[in-house]
Amino acid sequence: MSIDQAPPRGQRVLPWISLVARLIAGGALLVAGLLKIGDLPQSVVAVRAYEFPVPAPLEAFLGYALPAGEIVLGLAIVAGLFTRWTALLGALAYLAYISAIISAWARGLNIDCGCFTPGGAILTPGVKAKYAQEIARDLGLLVCAVWLVVVPASRFSVDNWLRSPLDKEL
Repeated sequence: MSIDQAPPRGQRVLPWISLVARLIAGGALLVAGLLKIGDLPQSVVAVRAYEFPVPAPLEAFLGYALPAGEIVLGLAIVAGLFTRWTALLGALAYLAYISAIISAWARGLNIDCGCFTPGGAILTPGVKAKYAQEIARDLGLLVCAVWLVVVPASRFSVDNWLRSPLDKEL
């Protein structure tokens, strides 16, 4: 395409949609990690609340590593760094979160999911977990991450700054 020709409208809009998807999918991971990083022992409690049949050291590792991983991954997605690959990791994380919530719901657990809180608390009698809403939210975040896997090019991304001038002309 020559410099005189403007790209079709769809090609002009897609990078803006991807920017919004980056901010939502990455921003949610970033916020979730930041809200948990200040109380890592409680993050371990949140992992244990799901009652998965895994060794205690693995639960502890996940509880301590998850907030930092969410922060790093969220920052990378928001920044648009290796967008397709970091969004793929984000999509896998959202799938894991959805699976864990479905599992807790199916097994009759009534816990705070620990998604945007340190979590792990067994909810008091009369207070029901909002699993359907949490799953719906995470499905929306998953859609944003998958969008970025398919359409990773976006405005104001580190990826754009890293591309060679020849790539930018194509």
